[in-house]
Amino acid sequence: MSKLSFVSFCVEYYAEHTNQSSEKVYELFKKEKVLDMLRDDYDDLHGMSMEYMMQLIDQYLGVESKC
Repeated sequence: MSKLSFVSFCVEYYAEHTNQSSEKVYELFKKEKVLDMLRDDYDDLHGMSMEYMMQLIDQYLGVESKC
């Protein structure tokens, strides 16, 4: 999976996880530097489960995880 595909997948999955639009999640990720974290740490993150990824992003954003 390419970095772009991975980031897109995370945005879409997090949108579903939080019941928000993907556009809103993309803007949030951009503002809070989640996009940078996902790209920079791609090698370590792309093999993780999506449940783990959602918890990681929730923690990064400082919100209570729904997982």
